[in-house]
Amino acid sequence: MPLWLDMLKTPMAAPETPRLKAMRRTFQVLCVLCALTVAFVSPLTAILGRIAPIGIAALLISTAVYTTLYVVRKNRADQAWLDAATSQETAS
Repeated sequence: MPLWLDMLKTPMAAPETPRLKAMRRTFQVLCVLCALTVAFVSPLTAILGRIAPIGIAALLISTAVYTTLYVVRKNRADQAWLDAATSQETAS
């Protein structure tokens, strides 16, 4: 069987659980907020003063930590899904 055909038959990711879906949506919101705060750093600094850079840094750090957590959980779910699919194929 050609490699491309074999790859088409292989599931690439686990079905998304409600928990992972919520994590993905939170990750997306954090990314958008990071982009907005970086884009509007000058107006935020004018409005909030010296606390704006601290808030932006906290947002960036929390996004990095949450991204790591999301990627680990998503990879774990995908690996478990692929392991289960592979064990079912070998058992058949």
